[in-house]
Amino acid sequence: MEETEIIRLIGVLREEHRNLDEAILLAPAGDQMQVARLKKRKLKLKDEIAALEDQLIPDIIA
Repeated sequence: MEETEIIRLIGVLREEHRNLDEAILLAPAGDQMQVARLKKRKLKLKDEIAALEDQLIPDIIA
């Protein structure tokens, strides 16, 4: 994947991550299962973003 494509994808994932924040805040108080699913998705997105950011950092062999 090219660097520009990775940067674009990171932006998309960050936007989804922010949207999940809002969805968690607006979720009905009694729907703990939905909140748990949203938080799990949010954590998965965070991991995906970190993995993509790692691809942007060149490997340095010392």
